[in-house]
Amino acid sequence: MGTKKWLAGAAAVIAGTLALSACTPTPSGSQSQINQEKVARVAWNQAFYSYNGLTTFGNATANNNILYMANDTFNYYDKDLKLVPNTSFGTYEKLSEEPLTIKQTIAPTAKWSDGVPVTPADLVLFYAAQSGLWNNYKAKTDADTGNVDGKNTGNQVFFNASSAGLALIKKFPVVEGNTITYEYSKPFVDWEIGVLTPGVAAHIVGKRALGVDDPTQAAQAVLDAFKNKDNAQLAKISNVWNSDFNFKTMPADKELVVGTGPYTISDLKDEQYVTLTKNPNYEGEHKPSIDTITVQFIPNAQSSVQALQNGEVLVTQPQATADILTSMKAVPDSTVLNEQGGTYEHVDMAQNNNGPFDPKKYGGDAEKARLVREAFLQTIPRQKIIDTIIKPLNPDAAIRNSFNVVPGSPNYADTVAQNGMEQTFGTGENIDKAKALLDQAGVKAPVNVRFLYDNQNPRRVQEFQLIKESAEKAGFKLEDKGNKDWGGLLQKTSGYDASLFGWQSTSTGVTELDANYRTGGTNNHSGFSSKTMDAMLNELQTALDPAKQKELVIKIEQELVKDAFSITIFQFPQPTAVSNKLQGVSSIPLAPTYFWNFWEWKLA
Repeated sequence: MGTKKWLAGAAAVIAGTLALSACTPTPSGSQSQINQEKVARVAWNQAFYSYNGLTTFGNATANNNILYMANDTFNYYDKDLKLVPNTSFGTYEKLSEEPLTIKQTIAPTAKWSDGVPVTPADLVLFYAAQSGLWNNYKAKTDADTGNVDGKNTGNQVFFNASSAGLALIKKFPVVEGNTITYEYSKPFVDWEIGVLTPGVAAHIVGKRALGVDDPTQAAQAVLDAFKNKDNAQLAKISNVWNSDFNFKTMPADKELVVGTGPYTISDLKDEQYVTLTKNPNYEGEHKPSIDTITVQFIPNAQSSVQALQNGEVLVTQPQATADILTSMKAVPDSTVLNEQGGTYEHVDMAQNNNGPFDPKKYGGDAEKARLVREAFLQTIPRQKIIDTIIKPLNPDAAIRNSFNVVPGSPNYADTVAQNGMEQTFGTGENIDKAKALLDQAGVKAPVNVRFLYDNQNPRRVQEFQLIKESAEKAGFKLEDKGNKDWGGLLQKTSGYDASLFGWQSTSTGVTELDANYRTGGTNNHSGFSSKTMDAMLNELQTALDPAKQKELVIKIEQELVKDAFSITIFQFPQPTAVSNKLQGVSSIPLAPTYFWNFWEWKLA
């Protein structure tokens, strides 16, 4: 499994920046005290807001970076993007190819931070909540946040997540002692990346949802509810799973931050910082030397660099501009790792909100809506954005012309040559072509487009202005819907028509793109639905031959270009500035970037 030669378009939203004053708050002490207390402060550009990164709402890099330090896993990626087993948490093995059968064994050293052992009930909760197999209706979402209202009643069951891979496990797993064995209904190419791993604790969910105080009985009650399809119990469990773990400040109930990893969250201030301290019950291989890590939320890139220079943080990885990179390099006693990241910028359009890109707007005329979408995408000034914002950071920067294949990877050139994106959209800002497409559609200007983006991120603000100037030349009228909480609003397409953000890869798995393009997929916020696409995604799940995978990915991209689904712009530069006072820091293109080996960090 982790042997694919491209990075798939990602399951995790790359979270942008949230509002924070330029004056960086510090939770404790001076830099000299940091070293004495073995405390490391580092920076990130968006605030933490959910302890359940498995929900559609909580699935964001800002959350998952923190959860990576607070929860152990069966495997992880190393510096070379090789998948490394973590046997101190547990082991896994393939028992058979037909049917594909996997057995996982939980190690005796795997424990929750409250001392309760990890059990197969935790893995069942992970699997069942995300598989979608127990959902019996679609819950409504909050108009302001996009989060599930959390009001499943009676026998209504809805877990706010979906995983096409886990949905292939049709039969209920066999649980024996500390092992769990499960069978896929058909071969699944990314089974190793997708091994079951605890998210939130079953015994905590059972206590909160079902009122069972004993941890063993509470976890068993959760497992039994799924096994018996007890919808009355599952309705309560889904409410807790969807909503109880969403918070921006330290919850009064500390059971909400119980985890399995080397650290636990000990303090959280809304849009200021999160502090993680050593988990005294952790017995795994990744025991850190640093007692406490505080992640400062600094949305402004220049402020984060200033915090590094002032000694307030030891690492920062801002969304950089040329000026920011210059500032990073000027910080004394530090090193800048200037690499290409696994994130790409893109523009999506909502096809499910009765807006200008939705067939419903035109009485169900799908071709008319497609022409309007293509017209809008023709206006996106891709080359101008890169020349203005990215080339000063990376003189070799070029337009990314693939949804799923990273520039420079072995399959990129062939994909670009065949997917049709470059041939259809060129360098962007094709105003005459956009006007002609609107004329062909019979749609008169102005075409109003509500545009969602992170208005606290200077780079995105600049991009929006360039897009607005270009699009309005062609007859579109852009309404600025910039919002600091854009990530949580992506699900609520009634509030916008087009969005600008980035996808970040979380693995090398070829099926990661499934979540973005499948009907009802976790990251398919736009409402895109295609039987042709779903069939190709089904075929990709079982394509064990790399040549067949490549063929299918190209066909998938051709379909996306044909539908005018979206447009890619550039691959993110990923400069990371590290103080010489913190050793062992490196970064990988995949999430969680520079946090990947936090247990190896050492204070100088």
